[in-house]
Amino acid sequence: MASLWSMLPTLVLIAILQPQGSLADADTLQDFCVKIPTPAVHVNGFQCKDPAQVEASDFTSTVLKNPGNTSNGLGAAVTPANALTFPGLNTQGMSAARIDLANGGLNPPHFHPRATELLYLAQGTLLVGFVTSTSENQLYALKINAGELFVFPKGLVHFQLNLGPGPALAFSSFNSQNAGTSQAAKALFVSNPIINDVVLEKALQLSAAEVQRLRALISKI
Repeated sequence: MASLWSMLPTLVLIAILQPQGSLADADTLQDFCVKIPTPAVHVNGFQCKDPAQVEASDFTSTVLKNPGNTSNGLGAAVTPANALTFPGLNTQGMSAARIDLANGGLNPPHFHPRATELLYLAQGTLLVGFVTSTSENQLYALKINAGELFVFPKGLVHFQLNLGPGPALAFSSFNSQNAGTSQAAKALFVSNPIINDVVLEKALQLSAAEVQRLRALISKI
């Protein structure tokens, strides 16, 4: 009996944490909660618009209608439709994005800390892939064509490369109203404030000059 009581705190902690691991955003407690443009306080999500002021237009958006500008160093543009850009998505536990890729364009290695991504390729041919979080760092990558789907598990580093010829267009959905995105290269080399050079030199086995060169290069992307 004594040993059972000693295990009780651990059992309670497991009971609290285990259900959370299988959830995306928390379930909504009402039909909708349209985001207020300028909230007065910071909350996990956004304050709700007065239901009496809600209109049908709050539940539609043209944010993914037009192509993004791919005239950059990566040849890629990602346009998000989340609770920040589409207020009607607030508390709905989902969001989307448009991915435009010029011929040879790359959506570079990145991850979404709060969501799984399901990508639908509408036009073109992509090389897509993700790397597992295991010690083997297993890569799962393949070529997909228009009309095909690919899923990127939550929190794993992944990428999309346009194999051409011509531009590619994809749409992604996420099981979070704000999936978050962290590009590996930018997180390492152009954080604010920047990571100490010695950390990058040792972690990546680079010279001081190479770190500075990469900082300058990545800051322009």
